[in-house]
Amino acid sequence: MKPDLMHTVEEMTSGFAVGNDVVMLSNFRQSFTSDFRHKVYTEKELCYCDSFSNPLLRYASTWAAKEAVYKAIKQLDPSPLPWKKIEIVREKAAGKPSVIIHKDNNYDISLSISHDGDYVWAIVILKVRE
Repeated sequence: MKPDLMHTVEEMTSGFAVGNDVVMLSNFRQSFTSDFRHKVYTEKELCYCDSFSNPLLRYASTWAAKEAVYKAIKQLDPSPLPWKKIEIVREKAAGKPSVIIHKDNNYDISLSISHDGDYVWAIVILKVRE
């Protein structure tokens, strides 16, 4: 790439990050312990996931979303962010997910979660607020 084009690309992508995660439900099921559940999920997330007849799918999708958020933030801020500081919320069952960061939050975050068969996928696009 030409130096002047490279400079333009860097300017355009400055302050943005992308994170994604894929979860295979059969593997997630094996690692989904009580300790993991209480270490990773907030009370609001626990209530949401447990309100479904198949809560494992909701736990896996919430985990994938948390991982995607974590990966995106890590690109811009190398300090560790505990799992419970990242909260995935939905205003209604199967509603649009959004992210709450329980820490100094200077990000606009767009989150999408999908699942098909034995796989769950989440992607995050994050922008630093000016």
